[in-house]
Amino acid sequence: MAWLAVALLCGIGAWFALPSPAEWFIFIGLCGAFASVSMIWWDREDLALLRGAVAGVALMAVAGLLLIWARSEAVGTPAIGRPIVGEYAFRVLAREETGRLDRPLRVLIAARIAGPQSIRARISVDKAYARPDLVVGASGTAKMRLIAPSRPVVPGAYDPARAAWFDGVAAVGSFLGAPDMRGHPGRAEQPGFRERLGGWVSRRTVAMGGSEAAAAIAETLVTGNRTGLSDEDTQAMRDAGLAHLLSISGLHVGAVIAVVWFVAMRGLGLFPWLALRLPLPLVASLLSAGAGIGYTLLTGAELPTIRACIAAILVLLALALGRRALSLRLIAVAAITVLLFWPEAAISPSFQMSFAAVVAIVALHNAGPVERWRERGRTSGPIMKWGTWLGLLFLTAIVVELTLMPLVLFHFQRTGVYGSLVNLVAIPLTTVVIMPAIGLAMLLDAAGLGAAAWWAGGMAIDVMLGLARFAASRPGAVIVTSLIPLWPIVLCCVGGFWLALWSGRARLLGTVPYGLGLTGIAMAPPPDVLIAGDGRQVVVTEGGDAYRAKAETRFDDKALFEMAGTPEARIRHLADRPETSCAEGPCTFALMSPEGPVRLIYVRGAAASRTVGLSRLCGQVAIAISPDMLPDDCRPTWLRLDERELARQGGAIIDIDERVVRRARPDGDRHGW
Repeated sequence: MAWLAVALLCGIGAWFALPSPAEWFIFIGLCGAFASVSMIWWDREDLALLRGAVAGVALMAVAGLLLIWARSEAVGTPAIGRPIVGEYAFRVLAREETGRLDRPLRVLIAARIAGPQSIRARISVDKAYARPDLVVGASGTAKMRLIAPSRPVVPGAYDPARAAWFDGVAAVGSFLGAPDMRGHPGRAEQPGFRERLGGWVSRRTVAMGGSEAAAAIAETLVTGNRTGLSDEDTQAMRDAGLAHLLSISGLHVGAVIAVVWFVAMRGLGLFPWLALRLPLPLVASLLSAGAGIGYTLLTGAELPTIRACIAAILVLLALALGRRALSLRLIAVAAITVLLFWPEAAISPSFQMSFAAVVAIVALHNAGPVERWRERGRTSGPIMKWGTWLGLLFLTAIVVELTLMPLVLFHFQRTGVYGSLVNLVAIPLTTVVIMPAIGLAMLLDAAGLGAAAWWAGGMAIDVMLGLARFAASRPGAVIVTSLIPLWPIVLCCVGGFWLALWSGRARLLGTVPYGLGLTGIAMAPPPDVLIAGDGRQVVVTEGGDAYRAKAETRFDDKALFEMAGTPEARIRHLADRPETSCAEGPCTFALMSPEGPVRLIYVRGAAASRTVGLSRLCGQVAIAISPDMLPDDCRPTWLRLDERELARQGGAIIDIDERVVRRARPDGDRHGW
């Protein structure tokens, strides 16, 4: 069953990685041929099990590709073709949390831009236009500017257009004036239950001695609202490896369900009459499932939380049936169940990291040596028992950290060095102290007895936050990498799955591809040149430094710096780079390659594009880059990236040594977005 889940993932991943239906059909044909050959080649009776397993894995990979292809065709929404401005009728479908108080409100609307049909658009609402009656279900008209969802800043970055395709969103934009909500005059938005509950949790935490930061984290744990968190604390949690504690996920849902299940089992067991007449595991599982679903709804019912809740309910089902609660087979069933409904989740960081962590934990604790170690601890004295428990906890943290590190670096280019040590304290503190204390405080407040529990929860959060700040401030606390190619991650995944799912000494063979993958990550060179999709920023890396073409920094520019793998202290202006000339309009510079210097020119601004002698200058360089339209007679010897080319294929990464250019939208890509 576990290998079938892996095959399903591979099929889904192949659809995203391969560019067009021709390659998809080739993949299907190869898998079908592989299944057929296995059935013919291994026709002996004693190989029937192996024959069926190989054929099943191949066919499951085909099923994965067909599943995501069908999902894309069913829900995919084409983006609008060009930017439009006008006054359109709309209806509010949802208000979306931005996670920050200083960011504008975002609403999801159905806008009627032409004819009777409407499109879904995500609108950023400036504070000046954020009317109190802009609520879910309200309708009105507004002048707005709509554009297609943006492509990734550079290849390998987060792809907003792909996310919008699967979300059914055809446009993004903003209001150009205050909306006219004539359908709801005078209607004001009242704080919902989540907002009132979050405010109460925050106030009670502060009133009982907790800090403002602790109150913000307490509100996050209860409602999922992160707007009260400061940038400094958020970054400290991220650099300490504790960012997962701020995002409601499997850990939080699992903690809620586990506490309710334990209390229900122990509490009902105190009454012999009930214990003898009711199936306590079933009753406890039903109560826990209800608590998990309620917590998921309370925290906003985000897709990652829904997936975690589904997986947790499957675990409860196993408990109710008297089966082993955590096994690789059950995890595989949970993964397949989630992917059947949301196959696009296979490429999301939340799905990958949550299931990778659970697989690593279960595989480790099901390993023979670990089981024997745990059994010896159970039959030993108190000191040995606690030593075994702490040792297993530390080993689990190390294994989870090694499992997640390649994925974290691939998606975010940044990870904390001390994450395994900090999580060794923070995870038990969160699941055993903080969340139960806050839950108990909320219950006891009904009788006016929650003060001690609020104090305990607030103090525990302050301890966790202090630990995060301390770890994040240590020298060398953070590993920063440049954009990582896909092949080392694939090797790490192959090795990780082999180590987790195989048995016996043969599982150690998985260390070979995993080690090669880590080596590839460590040795991956930073990109030589990164060009944003609109051409307004160019980053050049050289000797551990990064040089940016313009001084002002946008949000997309920060993503470029992160993908260059350069610490902020080593980011400089391109004009300060040796042997770079930006004095008269265009910037000209050269990068060294094995074949000699490669000259580049960056032309920014309409005035610069009309510089006298620009055509002659273009003929002397290999690469010309500009966010504006370059003259037709600007013809570099290798590559021209101006407004027209960038609009067609998006941002680019250039490898000077290998003479390779990667594009955000490569030629031949036939995915809908």
